[in-house]
Amino acid sequence: MSREKNSNALQRKYNLLSSLTNSNSKDKVSILKDASKYIKELKQKVERLNQDIGTSCSNQISDPLNTTNEFDDQNLLPQVNVETREEEFVINVCSDQSCQGLLVIILKTFEQLGLEVRDANVSCDDCFQLDALGVEKDGVDDLDAQIVRQAILQAVIQWKGDK
Repeated sequence: MSREKNSNALQRKYNLLSSLTNSNSKDKVSILKDASKYIKELKQKVERLNQDIGTSCSNQISDPLNTTNEFDDQNLLPQVNVETREEEFVINVCSDQSCQGLLVIILKTFEQLGLEVRDANVSCDDCFQLDALGVEKDGVDDLDAQIVRQAILQAVIQWKGDK
């Protein structure tokens, strides 16, 4: 009885794997091969998307105050974007170079604004990329995307000046 139950459960899992990977095979070995091929394709897509994001990020670097259209390596600052979704702020800070200490400055700015970070992804290796989801703490209710963006830009400018 137990063997039959395990066998049925395993067969259901193979069927699920077959449907998730768009495999038309019926035997288990072919389903596993198709699944392996599907996983490799997904990894390649992820790598391409990460490259596209990196390229897009480095192409977006500009003077955040829009005072000039010319690019000067000395004046390049990270790109800062802030959007509002319902009661949350989606914050993106991106630079094509490593920005040692910038994350700490940005997190201090969040604290000063009364923003609580709900979720964040950060990369600080070859470039700086911060994607954060922030919400207003209790008692704070007068923030909008422009205020948050300006505060982060000022922190970035101060960080750049301190370097």
